Amino acid sequence: MTAVQTSAEQSGATTGRDQYPAGAQVVVRDEEWLVRSSMPTADDGTRIEVVGVSEFVRDQEAVFFSGLDRIELLDPRATGLVMDDSPNYRRSRLFLEAVLRRTALPQSERRLALADSFLMDPLPYQRRPAELALSGANLRPRLLIADVVGLGKTLEIGLTLAELIRRGRGERILVVTPQHVLEQFQHELWTRFAIPLVRLDSVGIERIQREIPAGRNPFTSFKRVIVSIDTLKNTDQYQHHLEQIRWDAVVIDESHNLINRGSLRNQLARTLAPRTDALILASATPHNGDAKSFAELIGLLDPVAIRDPENYRAADIEHLFIRRTKVSREVREQMKGQWPDRGPSHSVRCPATPAEEKIFEELAAVWLPGDGGTSVSSVPLFPYTLLKSFLSSHAALKATVSARIKTLEKKDDPRGTAAELAALHRLAELAAGLTEADSAKFAALVRQLREEVRIGPGSDERVVVFSERVHTLEWLAEVLPAALGFKGRAARDCVRVMHGGLSDEQQMSCVEEFGLADAPVRVLLTGDVASEGINLHRQCHQLVHYDVPWSLIRIEQRNGRVDRYGQTRPPEFRALILTSEVDGAKDDTVVAERLLAREDQAHRSLGTAEAVTGLYRAEAEEKSLIQDLLRGRTVDESLDARRSGADGEDAGLDDFLADFFGEVGEVGEAPAVGEAVPVGEGTRPAESGRSAPAGTEAASAGRAAASPVVPRLFDSTAHFLDEALREVYPDARGQLDLDRDQQSGLLSFRPPPELVHRLKALPLDYLREQRLRERLLVTFNRRLADHSLQRARESSTSSWPEISLLTDLHPVVEWLTDKVLVGMGRQEAPMITANVAEPVYLVQGVYSNKLGRPTVVKWMGVTWLEAAGEGLVDDDMVSLLRRCGVGPTMANKLRYRDPVPLRKALPHVLDTAEAFLNTHRDAWDEPLREPIEQYKLRLGAWRRPTLDGERTKERLADLADSLLTTGRPLLRVLAVLLPDTDRQDGDDGPPPVSLTAPASSASALRLRSPSAPAAP
Repeated sequence: MTAVQTSAEQSGATTGRDQYPAGAQVVVRDEEWLVRSSMPTADDGTRIEVVGVSEFVRDQEAVFFSGLDRIELLDPRATGLVMDDSPNYRRSRLFLEAVLRRTALPQSERRLALADSFLMDPLPYQRRPAELALSGANLRPRLLIADVVGLGKTLEIGLTLAELIRRGRGERILVVTPQHVLEQFQHELWTRFAIPLVRLDSVGIERIQREIPAGRNPFTSFKRVIVSIDTLKNTDQYQHHLEQIRWDAVVIDESHNLINRGSLRNQLARTLAPRTDALILASATPHNGDAKSFAELIGLLDPVAIRDPENYRAADIEHLFIRRTKVSREVREQMKGQWPDRGPSHSVRCPATPAEEKIFEELAAVWLPGDGGTSVSSVPLFPYTLLKSFLSSHAALKATVSARIKTLEKKDDPRGTAAELAALHRLAELAAGLTEADSAKFAALVRQLREEVRIGPGSDERVVVFSERVHTLEWLAEVLPAALGFKGRAARDCVRVMHGGLSDEQQMSCVEEFGLADAPVRVLLTGDVASEGINLHRQCHQLVHYDVPWSLIRIEQRNGRVDRYGQTRPPEFRALILTSEVDGAKDDTVVAERLLAREDQAHRSLGTAEAVTGLYRAEAEEKSLIQDLLRGRTVDESLDARRSGADGEDAGLDDFLADFFGEVGEVGEAPAVGEAVPVGEGTRPAESGRSAPAGTEAASAGRAAASPVVPRLFDSTAHFLDEALREVYPDARGQLDLDRDQQSGLLSFRPPPELVHRLKALPLDYLREQRLRERLLVTFNRRLADHSLQRARESSTSSWPEISLLTDLHPVVEWLTDKVLVGMGRQEAPMITANVAEPVYLVQGVYSNKLGRPTVVKWMGVTWLEAAGEGLVDDDMVSLLRRCGVGPTMANKLRYRDPVPLRKALPHVLDTAEAFLNTHRDAWDEPLREPIEQYKLRLGAWRRPTLDGERTKERLADLADSLLTTGRPLLRVLAVLLPDTDRQDGDDGPPPVSLTAPASSASALRLRSPSAPAAP
């Protein structure tokens, strides 16, 4: 069964590279190994990752280099042909299916292969990023997913990674996220897609460094890793480690943080970008309003996509960028009834108490006087800092005043600030005695939570309360539980506080606990650290702005924590608006209430408030607004002036950005996704070719009529696993303590040691909490798996489900697939009696590029006609097997056949297969060449008059050339179909299949073998 070189290569000819496709068996150091992946290196030949097959190394993982070790790929002409004595030729059918599953999809296959097999809703809009990544429009799978808050970017990333893994392009994965979403991201990728990521947070890094030898690269210990961007950017030693390793795929979440050139985050991204094949950036707010900065972000994906970083259009980068909003047509139509519309943003007006009015009077008279008055502060923006602190809480005001006093008192000559110091001390005195009894907002919050949201003892309702100020959050945590009626231990457990000052472990713990239905927490008090990326909608649809950020973007980001895909109840938002009767007081009606109204208006009409100001960054929005307030403008005048360019801003820039944040990513008809179709349904694998651009009508029509992406012999993965268990473990009940619930589809068993070894890649918390090393609970029943996931969220102990969904990527499926593959002896192929007129050899042919990735994969049936001296090829092996009756009902009569005559024909069979592949190679290559040639044209037009620019062009030109098919095909003999010698003319059933009379669904060609004499 070994993947091997052609005979010409064995006799001395070479292709200039080593070929070791996934699924091949190789011999290294006199032991047998199964190839998992391979990649050329600059100095040591081909690097291959393997798992042991022979007894001494069974299930051990290893890495070899062809330049350092002798790696044997045996001659296919020496393939041994063996009889299969299993019932219904089960062993042979399982082996062929395992080879199909383990063979990476070729570069030419653009359609999705796995989209319908995961724990996610079948929403075409969430599939389109993966389709764009694989479309061939870009040289490599690289894109920016810029869907607005809440549309499911994590699911879109997971599906894209899954498709890369199926193509052999996702063995080594690095995911980089903000620290507070590490566990959430890790949880989603495992529970939805069965993609395990090892979390290297601050604790995980320390653990690995204790386990590995000093100085060893920690990122080589695990193939798929998730790590905080803050962990990576701040430590020089990680920079060195990252420079020494290459990844198949890198994901960077919240990638707008990478934009500022020269920043640590930007340096990290520039280190990773050239060291990975696939690069996925994700951000709901990817633009800071500056064309050059956005070009910097796009340049990470493709350095030559933009010729002029100050002058480009959406069309220049549409192959790298996708963006939709909740009101985008495809999203709106596909989400009908699945994502409730959000309710209005309620402004809860809170008339200031007498104590608060005194502070309003002081602020209006001394710090923010109207009618051209002069502020006591020499720093123009500081009075608004004071105001915002007070509008948050008296606790925040006290902290701000105290910090400013300390700053001024440290000055060498405080005389210039004497008046400001005196004013600060007056404010301190006014605020000193204030308590919750003096806070109108606090009274309103308690009233809203108790009467409207129904928070209190005995209630299951939950609420998120946002504040910009840590002192406000900590003060609320002290006084709120008792005010809500909680006592004793319940008062301690009902509230959690989250802000940027907490460690990553503490932040993740807050998020996880809030998402568990049985957990006692009812109120999450959080700062804007939770406004990006965090899911808070699992048990909650209520959100309160205790204070309102002076940024439309930040308001939208906050609301998006509960208004997001997966929410089952209409989200409700409330904002506490402190009002004053003092003349000239700038209370919350001046700014906060107007911003809330404008954000709500923009969300309902545009789907996002991000582009309203044209600034695209929350910090820039707030700064610009305060400056306009200092000029005497209202909030509405400030927002409208920004959009109209009244301040002398480049109005053309707004038009330019509208291309990116308006209709980019919009489509009319969502494309259909190719599904794997089992044998018996009469469809054929697609010919290699480039599909139309994702989202076009041509693409939709083409995919609708397309054949299966992944050819299969079994009608489902469940059927394959069931048969594989019977073959590998005849007494599974005794050997694995297997228990099967036929009604629910639940499988429960004790994992054997080799599977336990593979499980080390699973999240450590999950392994420990669910005791997976002792027993596994798995199922193909999607409803059962989803119910287990929901039940975990209702648990007070763990958010990890006890039952996992068996996808094609699940370690259990991969483990059994490998067990089936090694069930055949070294370089053996089974002989199968089938309904054929003459022997048909099943041969796999693979063309690869210089990177060792398959560009074309063909599954063939080859017949050698000795008398005529010519061969026949059918290039649809799966359909051929169906027509020949190979399936679970076929009988195995256990007739011995002498393999010697059959082996004599092997050289002719292999020559015929290679001749067939060479005949069609140019046609199969054409769809691959076209986008590569187009890219090289763009590369030639790209100019950067620097040494670094020239090096970039050379590197990308070499990369483009490396993607083309090169060398001769790699051939594998998989099995031989033999005529049934007991069959008599007139027997019931269809006549024997002969390749000389192919069915209309097959493509049979008559070819003379190059090594055969001409027929007489």
